[in-house]
Amino acid sequence: MSITSEADLTGMKKVSDVVAFTLKEMKAFARPGISTKELDDFGAGILKDFGAQSAPKKTYKFPGWTCISVDKEFCHGIPSTKRILQEGELINIDVSAELHGFWSDNGASFVIGEDKHGHQALVNASRIVLKKALDHVRGGVKIAEIGHLMETEAKNLGYKVIKNLGGHGIGRGLHEQPDDLLNYKNPFDQRRFRKNSVVAIETFISTHSTHAVHLKDGWTLVGNKGGFMAQHEHTLVITDGKPIILTEKNEIWT
Repeated sequence: MSITSEADLTGMKKVSDVVAFTLKEMKAFARPGISTKELDDFGAGILKDFGAQSAPKKTYKFPGWTCISVDKEFCHGIPSTKRILQEGELINIDVSAELHGFWSDNGASFVIGEDKHGHQALVNASRIVLKKALDHVRGGVKIAEIGHLMETEAKNLGYKVIKNLGGHGIGRGLHEQPDDLLNYKNPFDQRRFRKNSVVAIETFISTHSTHAVHLKDGWTLVGNKGGFMAQHEHTLVITDGKPIILTEKNEIWT
């Protein structure tokens, strides 16, 4: 999507505020002893209060309102009454929604309670990589160069990137062009970011794996070599300078 009017920008800001607030509140609600289904239902209630619809449910019939991935699950985890959160676990929540014809997406990884297993360094690295990428994204910059910057920063911090997952265009649908906004440099990708376009840029920073593979449920992704992964995601508008971060109210950097 490209922002072509004030109405476009207003619509994107409204839905982005909704998903950002929902993610922030879900992070605050998450605690040891509750199920991921309970956490998902909490988020669903917030979306409904705003009149927003779950994007993965509406688009793909995903069996949950949000994606909640725990421990060695990388992303697209299905909320379950059987999955009880434990102290020190790594969790990722991805919230995307549609409101009045506009779509937005954001996500964050964090540690439940005390960092008993040493996951916080990975979470911090993911935040750093996303911040670095967004500091350099602007109209005319090659998409592959941002991918190169993300992988380089991840490696400098002692981590790998997942190469078959990436960010995407968004706005009038959940997934639009440009697709495959990867965390590494694809030398064959000559595309450039366009001013006024709306994209969701996300990190996929891992300890051991370089590719994500599906579990038997057909949704949940884990690493091809195991380990853990952290993801952080913002929806933004590309400008000639620093981007307009539409989902900044999720406070994933604080």
